[in-house]
Amino acid sequence: MAHHGGMIFIVVRYQVLPEKTDEWVTAVGSFTKKVREEPGNLWFTWSRSVEDPNEFVLVEAFRDGDAGVAHVQAPHFSEGLEAMRPLLAKTPRIINVEIPDRTDWSEMGELQVT
Repeated sequence: MAHHGGMIFIVVRYQVLPEKTDEWVTAVGSFTKKVREEPGNLWFTWSRSVEDPNEFVLVEAFRDGDAGVAHVQAPHFSEGLEAMRPLLAKTPRIINVEIPDRTDWSEMGELQVT
């Protein structure tokens, strides 16, 4: 079944065990590389909270719903989750929305840099 509409935009907050934070980037490295190679992936970007060194934030987007479904059905998806699981302090928090007619970021109108 084809999914119509806009891009799938996802933000996930991962609370990592304090003694495991140094391992996080390496642990998710293979998963990150494979997701970025998915044809429907628009971006897959990790950041670390400046307020909580144990929190990592993932901002990701997929071309459309079909690309999102392909992502979660890929073998590397479950492998990636299993690599993360022993490093986590609690269940990650997620926002997953569809944004119509979008495939990229917009410039911020209120803060233009020339």
